[in-house]
Amino acid sequence: MSLVLLIDFGSTYTKVTAVDKEAKALLGTAAAYTTVATDINEGLEKALADLRKILPAAVDLESAQRFACSSAAGGLRMVTSGLVPSLTAEAARLASLGAGAKVVKVFSYELTEDDLEEIESLKPDIFLLTGGTDGGNKACILHNAAILSQCQSEFPILLAGNRSCAKECEALLAGREVYRCENVMPKMNQLNIEPVQNKIREIFLHKIIQAKGLSKAKELISGILMPTPAALMAAMELLAKGTACQKGLGDLMAVDLGGATTDVYSMARGLPQGEDTVMKGLQEPYAKRTVEGDIGMRYSAGGILAAAGTDKLAALSGLTPCEVEELVEYVTSHTDVLPGSPGTDARLAALDFALAAAAVETAMTRHAGSLEQIYTPTGPSYIQTGKDLREVGQLVVTGGAIIHNHNTAAIVKQALYSQDCPFSLKPRKVNIFIDRRYILAAMGLLADKDPDCALAIMREELEFHGA
Repeated sequence: MSLVLLIDFGSTYTKVTAVDKEAKALLGTAAAYTTVATDINEGLEKALADLRKILPAAVDLESAQRFACSSAAGGLRMVTSGLVPSLTAEAARLASLGAGAKVVKVFSYELTEDDLEEIESLKPDIFLLTGGTDGGNKACILHNAAILSQCQSEFPILLAGNRSCAKECEALLAGREVYRCENVMPKMNQLNIEPVQNKIREIFLHKIIQAKGLSKAKELISGILMPTPAALMAAMELLAKGTACQKGLGDLMAVDLGGATTDVYSMARGLPQGEDTVMKGLQEPYAKRTVEGDIGMRYSAGGILAAAGTDKLAALSGLTPCEVEELVEYVTSHTDVLPGSPGTDARLAALDFALAAAAVETAMTRHAGSLEQIYTPTGPSYIQTGKDLREVGQLVVTGGAIIHNHNTAAIVKQALYSQDCPFSLKPRKVNIFIDRRYILAAMGLLADKDPDCALAIMREELEFHGA
C-alpha cells in the first residue's frame, strides 16, 4: 500500500481523504470543524480520529504522506489594479481567480487617495499591480506604484504590468515586499496569466500560510500546496483533459455552491461558433473560474433573494413571498441551521431547494458568455462577450446544498440554457457528476503528485446522472 493523506483546511470544515495510490483507490473521508482561531491542529486531529474509526486497523495514517490545501481564515484575499477595465484590469482579475484567490476589489485607471484608504481597510494578502501593454502606457502604473508606496499596511505587491517601466515601479516601491513577473497582457487582447498564477502560488506557499497561522500544522503535513479553489481548478482540468494513460471527459463545467459564495469553473475554449459572430474583448482562458461573493446558501442568502427576486423563489419553493422573505432572514442569521434537523422549520427544505436552484442559475449565467445582436447591410450579426458554453456536455456539482438534495437534477436544470434568455451562452444539455464525498479538492492536490491515480478515483467516485 502507498498511502497518501489529503487535507483541505476549509473556512468551516477541515476535510481529510485517505488514498491508496498503488491500488488507485479511495479508502475513506472524514471532516471536523476548522479551528484556525485557536490551533488548526485541533480540527485536523479530530478529523483524523474520525477517519481512523472507519479505516481498517492495518491502515497506518502516521506513515502516510500528507498534502494540504486551504481556504481557512478568509482564503487568499487579493486586490488588483489595471488600466482599462475590460483589458489589463480584467486580465489581472482572471489571473487572480485562476490562482485560487478571492478577489475583493478590482481598481481601474489611476488610484486616488480614497482608493488608498479602501485598500488599507480591505487588508489584502497580495496586491496585483498591472497596467499597460509592453511598450505602451506607463503613466498609470507608475502613478499607482507611487500611491501604493504610501500604504501603511504591509502586504506583498506582485508587479505584472508594462515591462518598459518595471524598474521604475520597483524604485517607487522601495522598502516594500515586491515580486516582479511577466506582464499579464503583453500585447493588446493577449492574455499571459500563467506566470502570474505561478508567482501567486509561490507567495501563498512562503508568506500567506504563516500569516494565517497555518504553519501550526506544518509538522503534521508534508506541505500546504495551494489555495483550495486552485486545487478544485486542478481537479477539473485533469478531469477534462485526462492523462497520457486515461481519457478525460472533454469540455466541462463545475459549480461549487457554498454558504457564502458560489464558484463556477469552465474547461473549454468557448470560441464563437458561427461565421456571423465576432468576439469582443479578451479571449478568455481555457481554464476559467469565477466567484460570486454575493451568492451563497447561508451568509449570502440575501444576495440570492436580491438576484432572483422574491416571486421566483416563491415559485420554486411553493412558499408564499412573505414566507420566503421571513425564512431567508432566518437562515442568514442562523447560518448553521440545516433542513431536517430536530426542531427546525419544515419549510426550510423547500426554501433550500429554491435558494440552490436560483444560486446555480445566477452564478452560471454570470460565468457564461452572451451574445448581442446587431444589424449590418448583409443582415443580422452577433457580438460575443465571454465564453460560448452551449455545447459543453458535462457538469460537475459540489457543495452541501446540492449534493445532499434529492432534487439535484432539478437544481441543475435551472443552470442550463433557456429560451427565456436566448442570448445567454450557457450549456444546453449536460450529464451531471455529483461529488457526494467532497473529494474534488483532494483530487486536485493528488493531481500534482499522481494524476493517473487522481483521475481514476474521480471517474470511480463521482456519481453519474445522464442528461
